[in-house]
Amino acid sequence: MQRQLTLDLGTPPPATFDNFFAAGNHELIARLRELEGALAAGPVADRTFYVWGEPGSGRSHLLQALTYEAAGHARYLSPQSALHAFGFDPRVSLYAVDDCDRLSAAQQIALFNLFNEVRAHPTSALVATGNDAPLALTVREDLRTRLGWGLVFHLQPLSDEAKASVLKHAARERGIVLAEDVPGYLLTHFRRDMPSLMALLDELDRFSLEQKRAVTRALLRTMLQQSGRAAPLVPMTAQDRTPGDPGGPESGPATPDNAPTRFK
Repeated sequence: MQRQLTLDLGTPPPATFDNFFAAGNHELIARLRELEGALAAGPVADRTFYVWGEPGSGRSHLLQALTYEAAGHARYLSPQSALHAFGFDPRVSLYAVDDCDRLSAAQQIALFNLFNEVRAHPTSALVATGNDAPLALTVREDLRTRLGWGLVFHLQPLSDEAKASVLKHAARERGIVLAEDVPGYLLTHFRRDMPSLMALLDELDRFSLEQKRAVTRALLRTMLQQSGRAAPLVPMTAQDRTPGDPGGPESGPATPDNAPTRFK
């Protein structure tokens, strides 16, 4: 039987620069935040950017933040975009092009032409992303050259400590009461890339609302059991279990899993 949630979860918070964990990428964040204002103020020397990093490093988040905070003056492009969307429009000041290495042959030609148009119009800028440095990209040679013309940034990966901080911040944004040991547990027992961790956090959020229990390791175990998925990579210890679980302790855990799940 399909479960029914008792509350409307709404949508996740939009991607912004404020909820991007900068770590070692402060210069890039500062430049992107200031880009639209700099274009409006006068000539800008650096108007094309290429940002590369491993999957899950936050490339898409940055582009979505750029377009979100540009208040209608930016266009987000990706392999899923229609070919005509790559056409130049003088009313658009910022072009954000995601996953350049996955564009079709026709989209690569369109991006090459768009790049040239942006270079010719001093009131516009282009920020592109990919999974490799320009020289290693599997795209047209002329496009690869163009992408390397401007500023190139390598997104520095997050440490485990930083990933835990991101999960805690995301939980606060969603109003989730997250047990202190949950982020570290997720990092040591599940896939460690941020998209997978965030998807698991959102799933835990939904399940905690349904169960009216705080997000704890015991709740995670229950969710996995009820969904018919495999248990964590490392067996849970007595510390992870609550009364009622097979082999659970006689006394309750330090963090009760029937605590309120939302901040007031």
